[in-house]
Amino acid sequence: MRGLCAGSSGFGAVLLLLCLVLSPVCSITVTTPAERHASKGDAVLLSCTFTSTNRMTSKMSVDWSYRPQSGGRPETFFHFSSQVFYPTEGQFRGRIQWQGRPAHGDASILLINATLNDNGTYTCSVRNPPDVHGSPTSQTVLTVTNKPASIRFSDVAVLLTLVLLPSAVITLILIGKMLCPTKQHNQSKSSRSPIEVTEGEVYGFSSPKTRESTTCCDLCLMDLEDEEFYNIKSEHALEEGFAESRC
Repeated sequence: MRGLCAGSSGFGAVLLLLCLVLSPVCSITVTTPAERHASKGDAVLLSCTFTSTNRMTSKMSVDWSYRPQSGGRPETFFHFSSQVFYPTEGQFRGRIQWQGRPAHGDASILLINATLNDNGTYTCSVRNPPDVHGSPTSQTVLTVTNKPASIRFSDVAVLLTLVLLPSAVITLILIGKMLCPTKQHNQSKSSRSPIEVTEGEVYGFSSPKTRESTTCCDLCLMDLEDEEFYNIKSEHALEEGFAESRC
């Protein structure tokens, strides 16, 4: 009797082992991007998708953990199991939003207002019993950098005003001088003072026309020192008979 029982239990163990070997293996696969880049202040989507050979059950769960860039032990900051459990303390408090849809194989989260302290490795873990094999975890390395300097419209407007406006004024002035040189030259001539002397007057020379217009009436006004010269001229004029008629 005891031999029969022992034989029966041994047969059952062999039968169970055969069932496990012949039955399909239950597994789950989790996938995330290898790297993620963002700028300071951005909202970063930490994507996580999974596939499971078993249908979703209430035992299905999602965990997100974080390990700083400087190293250390990963710490879980988000958990989902039928409902969402957000972080209540630490650097991620109030900055995580659940974006997952487990029925569609999505376990993503949204990180709000990224900072430089968020640089590090993020691990997504998905469990859906009895799926116990496969790759239930996947990692993403997040790199957050400062935003590049941007030029605002107001800065451009001020720059254009300070640079282009003076240049335009100077250009207009130069064009005006190039178009109106004759007018300025004529004005310089018309504004000449009546007391200005001509060339020749500076050195005491008179024109030939002035010399020819001298008459005997002008000679009468000469000084006594030139009287002898004047008498000689007068006698010569009387001989010709026209000096007195002019005087």
